[in-house]
Amino acid sequence: MVYFAKKLLIIATLLLPIVACAPNRSAAPTGETTGEAQQPLVTGAIPDQDPEKLQRLYGQLSEYLEQELGVPVEYKPVTDYAAAVTAFKVGDLDLVWFGGLTGVQARLQVPGAEAIAQRDIDANFHSVFIANKKAGIQPLTDINGLQSLKGRTITFGSESSTSGRLMPQYFLQQAGVKLEDFKGQPGFSQSHDATIKLVEAGTYEVGALNEQVWKSRVAAGEVDLNQVDVIWRTPAYYDYHWVINPAVTERYGADFVEKVQAALLKLDPTVPAQKEILELFGASKFIATENGNYQQIEAIGRQIGKIK
Repeated sequence: MVYFAKKLLIIATLLLPIVACAPNRSAAPTGETTGEAQQPLVTGAIPDQDPEKLQRLYGQLSEYLEQELGVPVEYKPVTDYAAAVTAFKVGDLDLVWFGGLTGVQARLQVPGAEAIAQRDIDANFHSVFIANKKAGIQPLTDINGLQSLKGRTITFGSESSTSGRLMPQYFLQQAGVKLEDFKGQPGFSQSHDATIKLVEAGTYEVGALNEQVWKSRVAAGEVDLNQVDVIWRTPAYYDYHWVINPAVTERYGADFVEKVQAALLKLDPTVPAQKEILELFGASKFIATENGNYQQIEAIGRQIGKIK
């Protein structure tokens, strides 16, 4: 009996190194906690267009980012521009497609937040002023022509929209036109699509909006050009961009911000699925950007009271 006990002890001792070297299949991958599902990267965007279009766009982008980053990605819609900034501030959104102004507002409230990518069109972005043709407003040849809009009714987009409010109001001020110079209170339609429809219907004589949305809606045959058309295009400025919350590095690793940026810059128009994403964004590619590119937006935001 003693003999067999000794033999079993010897066998157990010999097996210990093998057990110790066996892989631990229950160990959690990087960024996960053992026994728990990995926390998703949550993306969002300012609701500047029709919600159905946004859902389609960011649903496809989320699938692409999941494949590239190897982490779950989900899109969470928000109700308005201010809600996007707040959700980013409190950590409910990790990666957000902001306009120039909302991007600045968000970064000022989250130390370490970074602007990492923009479309190729965003380094030289434009707004357009449109008018209902029954108003009889002729196309303007320069910024001083904006004075002819005094006494007219006007609608902007969201109050926090860069291309639908901030920059149009800035150029109006440059021309010596104040909001009080318009007939009645200026409207705030909440989205560029709504601005087009309000001016097309004659609810307002003039509207200001994102040029890229205008062009895409015209190309899609969604605008009645017998009722409304462009009367002036603004000078260029920096606008939309992706902003990422620094908290993602604690969850996914120190190099995660660079990985997200690389995935966005990698979107390739020669790959059909990726081409569709870029087309929905109205761009041919994404390019790198940085916080310093939005200093003008911040200065104008402070000037008109949108940044304290």
